[in-house]
Amino acid sequence: MAEVVVMYKTPKDAAAFDKHYSEKHIPLAKKIPGLRKYAISQGPVATPAGPSPFHLIAILTFDSLAAIQAGFASAEGRATAKDVQAFATGGADMLLFDTREV
Repeated sequence: MAEVVVMYKTPKDAAAFDKHYSEKHIPLAKKIPGLRKYAISQGPVATPAGPSPFHLIAILTFDSLAAIQAGFASAEGRATAKDVQAFATGGADMLLFDTREV
């Protein structure tokens, strides 16, 4: 399996972010070919030391890194990536990696 972790930093308007994310971005992302699972953080994102600079964390699961690359190269993947600019006013970091159970 492989994961995409998107860490959305605190936006200028959290209510507008949440509305756009739930009403527009999630439906777009769920159309990405090869997507197996889509989970998001619920409530505040914290660190062991307290609050974090992140508003929301998204974890998308695919079969492989190649599946992630193909999914994001698709029309649906490109539309999803472009949509981030419409609501992620605080910026976002994206990580892609293979996983293995230990």
